[in-house]
Amino acid sequence: MSGDSLISCRFDSRRGAELSRAPLSDIAARQNDLLKRHIDYLAGHSPFYRSMFADLDVRPEDISCQADLAKLPFTCKDDLENRYDEFLAVEQEEIVDICLTSGTTGKSVAMQQSSGDLERLAYNEELSFRAAGFSSADRVLVAVASDRCFMAGLAYFLGLTRIKSTVLRGGSGNASLTAELIRNFRPSALVGVPSLLLNVGKRLQREGIEPARQGIKRIVCIGEPVRNRDFTLSLLGVGLEELWHCRVFGTYASTEMATSFTDCASGAGGHLLPELMIIEIVDENGAPVPHGTFGEVVATPLGVTGMPLLRFKTGDIATLHADPCSCGRNTHRLGPVIGRKSQMLKCLGTTVYPPAIFTVLQGMHGVCGYYIEVESEFALSDRIRVVVGSSDSSLSSSFVAERIAASIRVKPEVVIVPPEEILKVTIRDDKRKPVIFFDKRSL
Repeated sequence: MSGDSLISCRFDSRRGAELSRAPLSDIAARQNDLLKRHIDYLAGHSPFYRSMFADLDVRPEDISCQADLAKLPFTCKDDLENRYDEFLAVEQEEIVDICLTSGTTGKSVAMQQSSGDLERLAYNEELSFRAAGFSSADRVLVAVASDRCFMAGLAYFLGLTRIKSTVLRGGSGNASLTAELIRNFRPSALVGVPSLLLNVGKRLQREGIEPARQGIKRIVCIGEPVRNRDFTLSLLGVGLEELWHCRVFGTYASTEMATSFTDCASGAGGHLLPELMIIEIVDENGAPVPHGTFGEVVATPLGVTGMPLLRFKTGDIATLHADPCSCGRNTHRLGPVIGRKSQMLKCLGTTVYPPAIFTVLQGMHGVCGYYIEVESEFALSDRIRVVVGSSDSSLSSSFVAERIAASIRVKPEVVIVPPEEILKVTIRDDKRKPVIFFDKRSL
């Protein structure tokens, strides 16, 4: 089976929308059919998975439904880093784009994409934006990097052009440029990192321009969570909503998955697109957990031809919700990601993920940047040091520590430094995102 035959005639947004509202039995049947095609493709084209199947004495016909995936091992980031060349499943001349992973928790890996993969990427974003209410009438400012081999900016552009929205490719360079584009072109929607868009709104206010009057109807947020575990907006999400007077949508994605999970209008989690993804949630031992239980997200992206993956462990901790959504879709929904497995902290018997601390800081007046350092204090507890940037002389370390403790039940050490000191530590030439978590436990 060729890559073209694997993806041909699949990217019809009307059929995709209909499938999301189909009975669960129909959705499962469609996914199982696509999974079998995916396994056949891996066995025929991917050196890595062909070798895996041979070592396990597994034949493609042995995997006929999602439950059979338990017969197969997980694919990990180490596999991509150490056996990279074995994942390419097409001839090199069929590759038309290369995207780099962020490298936040390890080496950056190049994910090579075929023309079919780009079509799939655009289809994913088209369905996601349509579910959030976007249409051809929208003018969308994409404040996300499209350069540096970054996938998100490319994906958003491709998806919005399928809807025939007008796209402003502003990039994520700085708040002043984003503010200028909003003033000059009056977009109806924004896509970007929520903390950046919050700063943009505050910049406009300092210039005497009220963000709520700029005609922004929707903001799609990437890179930072804007919802709590119960799907209510976080302090960051509330701040955006109040500042811009618009709807706020969260997303979850990764370069390896080449798929995103975006809130619909009900804001009850990121909808799974059944034609493009199978998701498992597993515990520390790799066993499946019940729906609604936190565990690690394991992804099998369907229909990828360049570098297809199977049971890829993302390292992200979230929940899967199976009950129908009030928006009318019956597809499963991925709950807010509460942290990364590798960054889980243990302090005085309490499990803490860094985003819980970041959420508190994002809602505090006078905080201008932050990062966390963690060290091993003794066998079952970590020492957490929160470094906060602020020029507000009234903001004290003890006050910040108390606010954090009220939320996570653990009082960390807090140090307040000038904002420029935060930038010196968190902005690095070798990283595409600010580094705000420093794990010194293994040093």
